[in-house]
Amino acid sequence: MTSVADSHEGLSAELSFTVTEGDLAIALGSGDVPVLATPRLVAWAEHACVEATKSVLAQSCTTVGTHIDLRHKMTSLVGETIRVSARVAEISGNRISYSVEATNDSGMVIASGVITRAHVNRATFLKNAGLNPEVNPH
Repeated sequence: MTSVADSHEGLSAELSFTVTEGDLAIALGSGDVPVLATPRLVAWAEHACVEATKSVLAQSCTTVGTHIDLRHKMTSLVGETIRVSARVAEISGNRISYSVEATNDSGMVIASGVITRAHVNRATFLKNAGLNPEVNPH
């Protein structure tokens, strides 16, 4: 398995999303109000983490989520554009910690935190999970 070397600390990605009805807490079942759901924000942050390091991983490798510490500080409504960034903050063995932040149209920070993902061999991971490692999602 190709290692993600310490020299890759600082790699980053920024993605933009527009809040839709399907992204709301009431739609996802994480609440009963029509505001951006925290689980959707977490998914967007993890997507940014994946994007930040995918170009330096061997094709046979991927990262999988292991820990999320995200503080959702402010509401967002349908139609707002949310920018989610992830930056590699620390690499320790096969663990990669990302500093994540989400901002709204006004540039206000609506969420921030740290996400940790493990660098794994995709086929081994799938086999250990009881899945067919021959199935490649790409």
